[in-house]
Amino acid sequence: MNRPLICMTLTGKTLEEDKKLVKKYEKQIDMVELRVDHLTEDEQLYVKRFPSLINLPCLLTIRRDVDGGLFSGGEFSRTSLFGRALAFANPDKSKNFAYVDFEEDYHIPSIQDAAMAFGVKIIRSYHNMTEPVLNLRERCKNMRKTGYEIPKIAFMPHSISDVLNMFKEGEAMSEFDHIFCAMGVEGFPSRVLSTFANSFLTYVSPEEMLVNTTGIGHIDPLTLNDLYNFKSITNNTKLFGIIGWPLTKIFSTVVQNVGYRQLGFDNVYIPVRTKSLSQGLEFCEYMGFRGLTVADPYKEAVMFYLSEHSPEVLQMGVCDTIINKNNKWIGYNSEYIGFKKALIEFMGGQNLKRKKISVIGDTANANMAAYVLKQLGAKVCVFGKSVEKAQFIAERYGCDFCQLDAHCIEKLDEYSTLIVQTTVHEKVEETSDYYENDPIDFYSFRGNELLFDFNFAMPITAIMKRAIMAGCRCCNGSKMFEIHAYEQFKLFTGCEYKKI
Repeated sequence: MNRPLICMTLTGKTLEEDKKLVKKYEKQIDMVELRVDHLTEDEQLYVKRFPSLINLPCLLTIRRDVDGGLFSGGEFSRTSLFGRALAFANPDKSKNFAYVDFEEDYHIPSIQDAAMAFGVKIIRSYHNMTEPVLNLRERCKNMRKTGYEIPKIAFMPHSISDVLNMFKEGEAMSEFDHIFCAMGVEGFPSRVLSTFANSFLTYVSPEEMLVNTTGIGHIDPLTLNDLYNFKSITNNTKLFGIIGWPLTKIFSTVVQNVGYRQLGFDNVYIPVRTKSLSQGLEFCEYMGFRGLTVADPYKEAVMFYLSEHSPEVLQMGVCDTIINKNNKWIGYNSEYIGFKKALIEFMGGQNLKRKKISVIGDTANANMAAYVLKQLGAKVCVFGKSVEKAQFIAERYGCDFCQLDAHCIEKLDEYSTLIVQTTVHEKVEETSDYYENDPIDFYSFRGNELLFDFNFAMPITAIMKRAIMAGCRCCNGSKMFEIHAYEQFKLFTGCEYKKI
């Protein structure tokens, strides 16, 4: 089977706007979908001429509001628009619509006959914007009334298991073209890995219009091609990824996919967003993922699923990298290497033995930080909002602990030679140039403290800003992340990362 086509959905208000977007992205895509329901009423009258304005095959769609579109008029009005767009076909087929999307329950013989007479292929679609669809193969067969239609099913999964079912049914369907789309963030793999579902095409949206399709999970064509190397993905491509929830900010996709491309590996690394770790691992096992980055909140829970693990994983009870060997998950921790090397560099090689250091946080990151600091001989106090979790980490490594609130100032001051801030907030305020994340906003920096903040997405966080203004020397987690990502790359591929 040929690779899925890349179809860019056009949701501009005018034909001219859509035309410009096609011109901008035409080298990245194979065809476009003109969403007439997004055009102004005046513009809708002239859609017939749009295919002649571009150099790509065009799909005509007038999506009803009940199916996730904007068209709220009656079926008579919609049928009139279809008729107007398809009537009096041009002898040059490239100037006509190549495809038209009719919903499963839309059957107007005159319109359908006109489409077929003019060589316009019919995509027969079903959309469920709130629920998963499980009987995909059976439904597709029932939707192909003439035998020439391309059935399309788009649904909203409730879990990654619903997405897995889509792939299972799709891989067994090769006798006719079909289109499968799992919407939303959990459905993301269906966009990039559509080859594995034998899908006829995958949908994208221009970056300028993503706001119109964010809810259903579109990405832009540049990301699909330049980041995920979509046009090179085959059933032989080796799969890697990052598993977690919600994974709103992901940077490892860039590091890993760029690294694969530089060394000529037929690999792809994608996010697997799941609220259930067990279901997520089942998905990855079935799809044949070779390795995974384990993100929050699963760095500790994943221990239950490991057949083997490295010594440091056993000591910490924290795993951030798993490799699938002979259908068994082997666990590693590469993040601690990144933290240790970045910390030593930040400290200028300074001996931390018997230095009093605070760890802010009570999650897996704090666990890992305490492990490294104790390795380096430091005296550590773990400050957590959950005193029970902080105590659990402290007792594992023989550290002190304290509740993280305004009453801990005296203890925090005692352990302030170095403050290691491990809480990471994924949400970033778009209007701000730093994370709104300061878990010790009650503490006044004197200026002689050192601050290591695990956040790496932005150069300066709220806590760093206060510390810098007081005269403290600080660093974020960017160097730590870089080293960690390179270590993971080596675990995934057996090769050193080739820096640009």
